[in-house]
Amino acid sequence: MQIFLFGALAISLLAVVFALQNIVPVTVTFMNVQFEGSLALVLFVAFVAGALVSFLASLPTLVKGRWAGHDLRRRVTELEAELAQQQQLRTAEDRLRQALPKSAGPDRSTPPHEGGRAGSPLEPKT
Repeated sequence: MQIFLFGALAISLLAVVFALQNIVPVTVTFMNVQFEGSLALVLFVAFVAGALVSFLASLPTLVKGRWAGHDLRRRVTELEAELAQQQQLRTAEDRLRQALPKSAGPDRSTPPHEGGRAGSPLEPKT
């Protein structure tokens, strides 16, 4: 922060020295309009006009970026709400699984079929 402040102070000092050394009056003609002022003033006005044109040219991109950022923040909020809802469902399912009695597994009282399914081509014909 202090480096930025010192840099701005140095640039301001250079601008003042430039303005004091370039007080020569100049005439600027633009579309039948004449303007007379010091060289430093004319250069300053040209600089400000260029900065303004540059800002206006970049304005659509800035607006588009803010719009996209707003849409992305809204989408993140929607996805976070959906995630929270899914986590609640998963928690409810886990509690339900814990509350249900555990099954004993497959019934082992009957022996499995031998030789595959009935009507299988591997089964011997009788």
